[in-house]
Amino acid sequence: MFIRKAAFPALALAVVLAGAGGLATVTAPNADAQATAAPPPGQARPEHHFDPARHIEGRIAFLKAELKITDAQAAAFARVADAMRENVKDMAQIHEQFRANRDKPKTAVEHLEARVKMGEMHTQHEQRFLAAFKPLYDSLSDDQKKAADELLAGHHHHPHR
Repeated sequence: MFIRKAAFPALALAVVLAGAGGLATVTAPNADAQATAAPPPGQARPEHHFDPARHIEGRIAFLKAELKITDAQAAAFARVADAMRENVKDMAQIHEQFRANRDKPKTAVEHLEARVKMGEMHTQHEQRFLAAFKPLYDSLSDDQKKAADELLAGHHHHPHR
């Protein structure tokens, strides 16, 4: 996939915030050649599950590097990182519950209830991230704020699409 250089920061933050807020239920391609190779005859292909916590530490490191977090800002950034970790932990739990119940028939009402639950979780995650991010943002230099603004510009994260 080709990504314009100017669009990369926004895309990258979308990935970062995906770990922070509600995650899209999209799996990234697995670079592991073994995972994409056909299984030997007679063997079932191993099942690969979406893992919301996958690469969270990389997402956190990316955000820290892009914002050029200073030693003086480290404590505030640590709260942002903790919020991101908590959010992916919640998402991992809910995805595990959905996986455990995926073979059970669901009614239209149950589908709608699950969507509402995901929406509520998404809101909770965004609020958690915002509560941690605001104090960090207030401590950022003008250049750092500009970087944060650019990373967040156009960030429209839709967990249902």
